[in-house]
Formats: sequence, C-alpha cells, structure tokens
Amino acid sequence: MSDHLIGLLLGAEQDWPRAFEEILRKVGPISTGETTHTVSSERLTIEPFRLDDPVRTELVIDRLAYWYYHPREWLKKASLVNGTYLLNSPFTFQSMEKHSAYCALVRMGFKVPPTTLVPYKNPVDNVRWAYTAERYNQPFDLDAIADELGYPLYMKPFDGGGWRGVSRVNDRDDLHRSYDESGEMLMHLQATVDYDHFARALSIGPETMVVDFRPDQPMHQRYAVNHGFLGESAGRQAVAISRIVNAFFRWEFNSAEMLVVGDDVYPIDYANACPDVAVTSLHYYFPWAITALVRWTTFCVVTGRRAEVDLETSRYFAIADDADMTYDDKVAAYLALADEHFETDRYWEWCAEHLPHLEEAVLEWVSGDDFDRLLRDTVAATYPPHEHEQFLAHFRGLIGLWVADQGRTTS
Repeated sequence: MSDHLIGLLLGAEQDWPRAFEEILRKVGPISTGETTHTVSSERLTIEPFRLDDPVRTELVIDRLAYWYYHPREWLKKASLVNGTYLLNSPFTFQSMEKHSAYCALVRMGFKVPPTTLVPYKNPVDNVRWAYTAERYNQPFDLDAIADELGYPLYMKPFDGGGWRGVSRVNDRDDLHRSYDESGEMLMHLQATVDYDHFARALSIGPETMVVDFRPDQPMHQRYAVNHGFLGESAGRQAVAISRIVNAFFRWEFNSAEMLVVGDDVYPIDYANACPDVAVTSLHYYFPWAITALVRWTTFCVVTGRRAEVDLETSRYFAIADDADMTYDDKVAAYLALADEHFETDRYWEWCAEHLPHLEEAVLEWVSGDDFDRLLRDTVAATYPPHEHEQFLAHFRGLIGLWVADQGRTTS
C-alpha cells in the first residue's frame, strides 16, 4: 500500500477546494502492478519551519505564494530539501513573469503585439537608484512611444496579476493619467489588435480548455459558452501556444489570453500564477477544470513524476532559428517538445487505464444535491442577499447545460 498526500496552499477560496476534495475522494484506490495507491489531500497551514523539517505532502497546489513571502519560502524549501512537486514552482513564476513570457514568445516567433517597457513614473525609494537614475537614465518622450505603437493601446504592469493596474489608453490624456497613476509599478505599453475574438485558455498539465472570453462583461458573464467559436487553425494554435509556453517555463496550472483575428493568434497575457477557477467565473467549465486538476495531480503522485527546474530553452530556440521551417512547422515542433515534457500520450493512456470511472462519477456528483449545496454556499458568500436568487438561477442554468451536454456525450 502506498499513500499519497496532496497539499492545498490556499487564500480566501472555498468553492474549488471543496470540489477538488470531493472529486479526489472519487478516485478510489489505484492498483499498479503489485502496489495499491491511495490519494488524499489536506489544507496546509502557515507556521514557523526549520529548513530540515520533513514535509508530509508529495505535491502542493499553490494559490498563495505568488503574493506572500512566508509560504513562498516554505515552497522553495519543500522543493529543494524534500523534493516536493509544486503546482506552480516559485522558481519560475517569480523570475519568469509576464515580461519574460512575452520575451520568450517573441524569441520563438509568436505574434505578440508590439510592446515597450517604460521606466518607473516614481522610482523606488533607494539612494543608489536615485544616483543611477540621475547619472544614467536617458530622457524619453512618452507621447512619441505611444504614437509609434498607435492608439488605442494598453498600459499594464510588467509582472501583472488580477488585472492590477491595467488600463486602456485611447489618447494622450489617458496616457499621461495612467502613467501618473502607475506610481512605483514598472509598466508595459502594448499595442492592441482589432480582434474578432478574445480567447482565454486554462491549461492543467497536458489538458487545455480554450474559452470565448468577454473581458468587458461582469465576471459571472465573462466566460461565454460558445463551442467552436474559433476556426480550426486558430483553435489549434490557441491550444498549442498555451501548452507550449507552460512547458517552456515548467508551468502546470496556468491561464493564457490571446486576441484572435481570423487565423492569426496574438498572445497578450501568458503568466497567471493563480488562474481563476472559481465556480462563479467558470460555471459551465468548472467541472472540467477541477476534474483535470484531480487527474493531473493524481497522475503525478502515483507515477512518481519528478519536477524539472531546468528549462532547456535552447531546444526551443534551435527551432526558432531554423530558417527552413514555416510558422506552422515551428508551432508543431514546439508542441512536440511540450507533449514530451507533459508526457501527454502516457498521461491519457494512464487515465484511461486507472481513472475510467472518474468522469461519470463527477457527472453524478455535479448533478446532485452536494454540488448544489456548494453552489448555494458560494453564491451566498459572494453576492449580497438581494441578488442570491438571481445568481443562483444563473449558475444553476449554466451547470445544468454542462450536465445535459455531458449526458449527450456519454449516451
């Protein structure tokens, strides 16, 4: 018997952890050869730790350390000292933020909109920086940079997070207002694209779901249920690019945003350390997301998958530098490297052998009273009392649509 424990390092979330715990209980014992495996989870607490303390959890799903030092440093210790598998690793997410993702995608030939990094409006309060800025910082013309990129454009922090500090800039007045308000944040100016679709992809290990995203709508209406909203080529690129950037940086639980014009896909955001998986956001797509998270983490702990910190970027750049390859050839070659990293074929074969019952079990659970209770509790915790019935009906309708679609798929 081999018992495996998954740790959940959480912030204020309640809905998806409850769903994760419930679906994980449906995994059941897994037999591989002569060994029977059980998988369970626990919610981690934050407390003092010695650097040589043992760690009980083989794998940690981290939703907190991107913003807070203490849990981040515990994750680093757990990885380096105890070999704990991390979703996601602070070693890459702290050093390879949105700016690094843009740079990597530019290097690989993807269609990142023209982007310029501008100096701080208000430099950090540091005596050495003040001396350097006075002596070496070159003056620059913010208006000229914006004119070159073209209006409208977007100003957003180079590291980002939760749409913090993001503003649409329509003219010079917006430009200077947004820059003045940026304070000590280091900002990108990025050209926009007159797009047909705004797509958002959530990737968990080798699984990816691309959704028609409506950023101008309230959060509960942003993820539109619109199957086949992308053409075949754009849909294939959206899935491939999302998985490629995750494999490139060794990210395993990440969301990506892109603007789509016909068959052209323009990446605009490819680093989200704590991607949105709330039932009030994902609704229809929530059961898939939590099932994928259970599948991937179970696969990792039962098969003994080891985390990799070495990025092996030269393998990707060798493809990028091959002048004889077309854009489509390069995407296919990058995707082959990504599938190698995520063991995609092995993963799906393993799930088919050891978790064939899981999707039906999830469908039964989502159709029942326990999930409805989770939905009611989440709505009550999220919205004011006078809106409870409205939103409960809204989310019940979308979840009911998912249940009906799954029933048609399995029948």
